[in-house]
Amino acid sequence: MAADTVIEVRGLVVRYERQVVLDGLDLDVARGEVFALVGGSGVGKTTLLHQLIMLDSPAAGSVRVFGEQVVGIAERAAARLRRRIGVMFQQGALFTSLTVLDNVALPLREHTELPDATVHELASLKLALVGLPCEAGRLYPAELSGGMRKRAAVARALALDPELLCLDEPSAGLDPVSAGAMDELIVQLRDSLGLTVVIVTHDLDTLCHATDRVAFLAERRIIGTGSVAELRDDPHPTLQAYFNGPRGRSALGA
Repeated sequence: MAADTVIEVRGLVVRYERQVVLDGLDLDVARGEVFALVGGSGVGKTTLLHQLIMLDSPAAGSVRVFGEQVVGIAERAAARLRRRIGVMFQQGALFTSLTVLDNVALPLREHTELPDATVHELASLKLALVGLPCEAGRLYPAELSGGMRKRAAVARALALDPELLCLDEPSAGLDPVSAGAMDELIVQLRDSLGLTVVIVTHDLDTLCHATDRVAFLAERRIIGTGSVAELRDDPHPTLQAYFNGPRGRSALGA
């Protein structure tokens, strides 16, 4: 595994009972890039993400994160490695009974022994980092707009200062202005914090404006990896239909 490679996947096979979801998948993610996992509904994007963050184990194959083999990893070692990974799940997954500030503070309270005043200060800093005003911290998730909830979820993912940030559908359900602002935030966080970012997304605008490389999942594997421009020129019919169809041409300004 190269020194500048954060994620290395080889021959990954994931199955649920008799259904094979991923079959012989290979993947590399380089340090400091914004990398997107793309494909149709049900092709295994979130399944792959769960493998990367050690929520599931594959039937076969190798997954290395920060150079460490995570297939079959002991729980103590997995817990240590997870602290280097921040995750925003679909819909944000904020706890509705906690204020926004307490949601962001939760990982700090669970995984550190910092005093309450320091936890409060760090959680407030993370909210500011994602562009939320301090007043938002006193609100509950239901009192926020969709875009603000997504930002709060990103703030919680950043609570422990991760090196790798994984975002599952960060712009899903947002209006175009809020989705564009989320794309800008992702790039800004990568640049300012030196993060590696992995995104699961369907959003063609996000692919065009926020990513360095894209991996396209289909046929239980990755059928193409590269920049949006490179995938657009790939002759594979699935890639042509996705990137050069009406929606793709519109997003790409063609």
